[in-house]
Amino acid sequence: MTKKPYYITTAIAYASSKPHIGNAYEIVLADALARFKRSQGYDVFFQTGTDEHGEKIELKAQARGITPQQHVDEISDTIKGIWTALGVEADKFIRTTDKDHEKQVQKIFKRFYDQGDIYKGTYEGWYCTPCESFWTESQLVEGKCPDCGREVKRATEEAYFFRMSRYADRLLAYYEEHPEFSTPVSRKNEMVNNFLKPGLQDLCVTRTSFKWGIPVDFDPRHVVYVWLDALSNYITGIGYDADGNHTEQYGKLWPADVHIIGKDIVRFHTIYWPIFLMALGEPLPKCIFGHPWLLQDGGKMSKSKGNVLYPDDLVKIFGTDAVRYYLLSQVPFDNDGLVNLDMLTEVCNNALANTYGNLLSRTLAMSHKYFGGHVENKGVYEEVDDSLRTVCTAAYQKVVAKLDAYQVADAIDEVFAIFNRANKYIDETAPWVLAREESKKDRLATVMYNLTEALIIGTSLLAPFLPTTAAKALADLGVEARSFDTLGEWGLYAGGEVGKGAEKLFVRLDAKDVHARFEALHPAEPAKEEPKKPTVVSKPPITIDQFAQMDLRVGKILACEKVPKSNKLLCSQVDVGEEKPRQIVSGIAKFYSPEDMVGKSVVVVANLPPVKLCGVVSEGMILCATTAEGLALIQPSGPCEGGNEVR
Repeated sequence: MTKKPYYITTAIAYASSKPHIGNAYEIVLADALARFKRSQGYDVFFQTGTDEHGEKIELKAQARGITPQQHVDEISDTIKGIWTALGVEADKFIRTTDKDHEKQVQKIFKRFYDQGDIYKGTYEGWYCTPCESFWTESQLVEGKCPDCGREVKRATEEAYFFRMSRYADRLLAYYEEHPEFSTPVSRKNEMVNNFLKPGLQDLCVTRTSFKWGIPVDFDPRHVVYVWLDALSNYITGIGYDADGNHTEQYGKLWPADVHIIGKDIVRFHTIYWPIFLMALGEPLPKCIFGHPWLLQDGGKMSKSKGNVLYPDDLVKIFGTDAVRYYLLSQVPFDNDGLVNLDMLTEVCNNALANTYGNLLSRTLAMSHKYFGGHVENKGVYEEVDDSLRTVCTAAYQKVVAKLDAYQVADAIDEVFAIFNRANKYIDETAPWVLAREESKKDRLATVMYNLTEALIIGTSLLAPFLPTTAAKALADLGVEARSFDTLGEWGLYAGGEVGKGAEKLFVRLDAKDVHARFEALHPAEPAKEEPKKPTVVSKPPITIDQFAQMDLRVGKILACEKVPKSNKLLCSQVDVGEEKPRQIVSGIAKFYSPEDMVGKSVVVVANLPPVKLCGVVSEGMILCATTAEGLALIQPSGPCEGGNEVR
């Protein structure tokens, strides 16, 4: 019988820096769902990867003095290593710098252009570098990026745009016909009410102010905007071809069963991505799950404070499956979760060491103490057995229902309901009391059988979430993981020999020891000394008339580029209120990139005679202040126009 395919993806991780524990939730969540579907008999294909283009990466590489490719190679390897440390087993790890992906993105872009979906224009707006997003004035929140809250900068550049409005009504109709397309419903409602119904603006899909991206092959000054590039990975990674020559794998797997993504990028996945697919004539993914976040409790993560939690560090302290358990059990379906070292310690001690690990240890120890490690069902049942059996046999369908709705934390609760009930069952049956009377030996054997059967069912259900732990526990129980389609049945265990459980699954941890180990891995950086105030050397006094001879104006920087053969100079085109922009050369390349300069308002000395610097004419001077770090532009604090007088 041919297995039914199941295609699951995560958002590809941005290769700008090492991911912290909040970034790891998504990949572990998707891995658990993929394992669960495999256990159900599906032919699963699980894809993840790295998003490796964009201005932010280009700037990071420049700051490090390496090429962008070197930077993303390093970060991509780091991300792969962390995912491996978390027990993640993906079928494909795609990189957007893969040549086959880049080729298909170029072909997709050209197809859109030929169809009239893309046109060339000019963009002027507010740009957030970390989010790689443009915003209008009305979309800003207190003058900052509405997605991340960071500073934005004014940007004007030639760009290609995608006609979003052409497909908006069709997408809205799709939402109405497919209520399962976006989940949770709160995310769907936000997209429909805040973006689709008010009307979609055309989307900027190229940039010219940086080079680290996939070039538009018929207009190489432009690179493809990060979201058109990154989103396409879901189809290019499985063999999509824009000319129609798709691979057999693509025909088998697409449309994806689910995209697992963070709630911060729901808009890109539930508006832009389906519209791109509609334009390509391809079916839409069956579901997009916008999961909540795992947040650092007690404030924002900061390297200087020494409180950033990295997944690989936590694995060294707690172990792979303990970290997986926390991630999967402590983030609700539709609300953010919290994490810190104390929470991790408490949850792992209580749920893993006490509830589950101790149950297994007690059961194995009693089986050896009373029966030499042999487990056999003697069939001496009492009414108290019914409750344990009911909890165990009902768990499978409950877990399936929760996981099918992506309610993973609730699914784990259903598994641990078995272990909690089994612990209570030990207290109710008191095996140590039964062991005192020879006449109750068969009843004692039945109790030990029931406990073993409960552990087999619960551990088999636990395997997708904690694969290494489940494998160890089942080995101690002397069995293999039970087939998922039998987990609603009771009494399938034929009996046999169990191990002694010499190695505990989880050891209780001391909070002080945890903190000490964490600090040893990442000691807090010493506080920086306050910079000393510079010694000011006063210059001879001048008269007000002499000062009035200086023509100081506000200049608005329209364009900027590096001066060839110079590491220090930038050449800016500056609006100073005249018919034509002034060209001004400044020795600030060590402190500002050309991209940083565009859109800024600065103070200009406009009546200096023209001079040549490195062969380039300069028609004025941009004023800067000296700081401990170097130079800082002097900028007006309020809105100004180019040419406004400074006095």
